[in-house]
Amino acid sequence: EEDLLSDVCREVVEKWSESQVVDAIEKKEDEIQALASVMEKQARIVVKPKEVSQEEKQRKAALLAQYANVTDEEEYPFPEPDGSMATAVNIGSEKSLFRNTNVEDVLNARKLERELLRDEFQKKKEQDKLQREKDKLAKQERKEKEKKRTQKGERKR
Repeated sequence: EEDLLSDVCREVVEKWSESQVVDAIEKKEDEIQALASVMEKQARIVVKPKEVSQEEKQRKAALLAQYANVTDEEEYPFPEPDGSMATAVNIGSEKSLFRNTNVEDVLNARKLERELLRDEFQKKKEQDKLQREKDKLAKQERKEKEKKRTQKGERKR
């Protein structure tokens, strides 16, 4: 029975190791199959190009041309033949239905910010001046008190 038992154990171990190898091969094949199916699904997904009518193309081109002209002319003021400077305001109002006010808005915002900073600086300057005066008076008062104290001490001696 011992021989038979060892043969049975050996056979069980062999069958188990064979099944492990077969399972590993099957798992690899399953993974490969899953990857292939995912890749096939991705390949099937195709973005359909948007159909744009000729009218929409023309409208878009007209708008882009209009904004391109306005932007190019408004970007920098160029000297006019008579010596004056052309500004974004008069160019924009002559050639376009729209008026680009971005430059004006930015300049106004900067001007307002400078004014606020100037006002704050003046207030701080005045406060510093008042504080220096207060410190000076307090220093004088301390000196006077110290002087009185020393005089009082000398009198007692």
